[in-house]
Amino acid sequence: MAAYAVPMAFIWSVYWRRRHRRHVHSSAALESAKAAGLTEPASLHPLIDERHCIGCASCAKACPEGDVLGIIGGKAALINASHCIGHGACKRACPVDAIDLVFGTTKRGIDIPFVSESFETNVPGLFIAGELGGMGLIRNAITQGRQAMESIARLEGMRRGNDVDVVIVGAGPAGISASLAAMEHKLRYVTLEQESLGGTVSHYPRGKIVMTAPVKLPLVGMMKLRETTKESLMDFWKGIVERTGVSINYNERVESITPNGNSFTVKTPKATYQSRAVLLAIGRRGTPRKLGVPGEEMSKVVYRLIDPEQYRGKHVLVVGGGDSALEAATSIAAEPDTHVALSYRSESFSRAKEKNRQKVEQAEAAGRLRVLLQSNVKQITEDEVVLDHQGERIALRNEAVIVSAGGILPTGFLKDIGVQVETKYGTA
Repeated sequence: MAAYAVPMAFIWSVYWRRRHRRHVHSSAALESAKAAGLTEPASLHPLIDERHCIGCASCAKACPEGDVLGIIGGKAALINASHCIGHGACKRACPVDAIDLVFGTTKRGIDIPFVSESFETNVPGLFIAGELGGMGLIRNAITQGRQAMESIARLEGMRRGNDVDVVIVGAGPAGISASLAAMEHKLRYVTLEQESLGGTVSHYPRGKIVMTAPVKLPLVGMMKLRETTKESLMDFWKGIVERTGVSINYNERVESITPNGNSFTVKTPKATYQSRAVLLAIGRRGTPRKLGVPGEEMSKVVYRLIDPEQYRGKHVLVVGGGDSALEAATSIAAEPDTHVALSYRSESFSRAKEKNRQKVEQAEAAGRLRVLLQSNVKQITEDEVVLDHQGERIALRNEAVIVSAGGILPTGFLKDIGVQVETKYGTA
């Protein structure tokens, strides 16, 4: 027995030293996040059941973002909540099923339509996939679009009666994937897009880096893009459309969706469709959230950045604290002779990704960007913007305002159809 004692003691010593190092590192990262006010996850994130967690660190190792999860006191912990972007790899890696993926927190609720495991809402035959259901990642949206169509293909009454089997609303990643899956299942489908191919992706700023991961596309196979530009991704989508012949009705906005027993009447300004099922693959922005201040109706106020170059040489104010606001501010600040200020009502950019926060810090340190935390716009005039900054009234020279304060979930549209919308406070 003595022969085994020394090796076992050595193994246990190594184990406990590693465990202690993990604890110290994770605790320091958590305290740093708390000190910076970065404790709120942006959207979908892991909730750890400490009663079942065995502290194996499989979840932390599986996370593609790194340092989102750590081990504290022998249990997994969310140590960098603001870094989490909802991959879900941690849940899949957990060997004891101690992780649930949830929306919202006890402090901040998120409105999410009710969706079952098959992506069907409480309205039979009406399905939701992608960003509207809380899945903003391109990879997740593509997967959901395909999976939702697989559920739709199994519905009773498909391929008989009605004008079409399914109306797909939206031609972003989820809508394109669903349309390809409808072709694969030989369903009669109509895909309606109120604007252009790509949905929300098409509205990203020029040159924006888009993060995705390998994912299977119906009829196409593996989509192997990882880090690419908005333009490259749009070219990829266009190539898919040309190669597969998938049909998309552009510039056709849905006005109403009315359930009729086991079918739906979908009306647009151009046509009326009778369909067995409907898949909503639209974004969460809905109507852009406005500031509600005097002067906001001026033409220099916009709610989306398309091309940073158009603001070259101008005095610009960007309002918001999410990724779109930080990306807009830093990309405009990179243009020659611009004067950019970034206004946000809170004390930190807790909702934004770490990479975007770092870009803001670098631009501010270089003198290309003025950051005004704990500030609110009070008035917009022809050549100025008036703000309340930490209790002090300040006026900035201004020629353009970009409001990136998110959007209002199309709750009214969903409720008119009968879809149940729930406010999640850290629940699945």
